[in-house]
Amino acid sequence: MNMQAVPAAQFRDCIKGCIDSASARLVLAELNSLLSNFTAGELRDAIAAPMPSGLSPFVANYIAAMVEYACAQHAIAVPAWTRSIAPLAEPVYGSELLSVRLHLLTHSPPPFRARNIFIDATLGDRVNGRRANEPIRTATLWQTRFL
Repeated sequence: MNMQAVPAAQFRDCIKGCIDSASARLVLAELNSLLSNFTAGELRDAIAAPMPSGLSPFVANYIAAMVEYACAQHAIAVPAWTRSIAPLAEPVYGSELLSVRLHLLTHSPPPFRARNIFIDATLGDRVNGRRANEPIRTATLWQTRFL
């Protein structure tokens, strides 16, 4: 296999794994790690092809937001296929607690807010011991609630 094709194959495998909702939570966490560790060139190669059909609207939006976030981190163009995924009609929060929702509304990364997904990216920072110059890991404990 061509070395440039490896990131694209890894990305496609993760996306296909998200079609099965029973394993989507774990696969999204794997996809998040993958996107966080790609170089700009690997990311560009990996996200070039459109996503397969069969994903739930929530999972499709979550993946699109992760890709948009990773593209912003690497200062590369967002793939056109992300624009074909309509944002969720109803907001989805990473917590049922009303007292936490204001925090989620103000601290969710912009690509997630734009898709009506409100998560706490700082939770992953604390759990992962992230330093200021490291990528934000958005797929964290909130997934146990949604998937």
